[in-house]
Amino acid sequence: MDESWAHELLRAERAATLERIRSMSGDFDGIVAASADTNADDEHDPEGPTIAFERAQVAALLAQARAYLDDIDVAAARLADGTYPVCERCGEPIGTERLAARPAVRTCVRCAASAHRT
Repeated sequence: MDESWAHELLRAERAATLERIRSMSGDFDGIVAASADTNADDEHDPEGPTIAFERAQVAALLAQARAYLDDIDVAAARLADGTYPVCERCGEPIGTERLAARPAVRTCVRCAASAHRT
């Protein structure tokens, strides 16, 4: 794998993920601010559960994006030490197509498939 291609891929993926986190953080802050300005009672107000659900949904998406950012950073460290294109389970190469589709992936297709069957 061409290392410059992998560096650019991870850089772009990290930038997109940071932008997604920034945007969702703004959404989350907006939901919290909107709920603070209302007298919503989540148990009795028909709008209450909707606000609580939206807040929980955005919080979960933010947590996923932050975890993915950590995965990207691990992938960048793996690239630096030369283990990026190698499956962590079997030691075989991870296909370029798989890395292009999922830049932070740590396993080859075969190992990923076997992990889902267990």
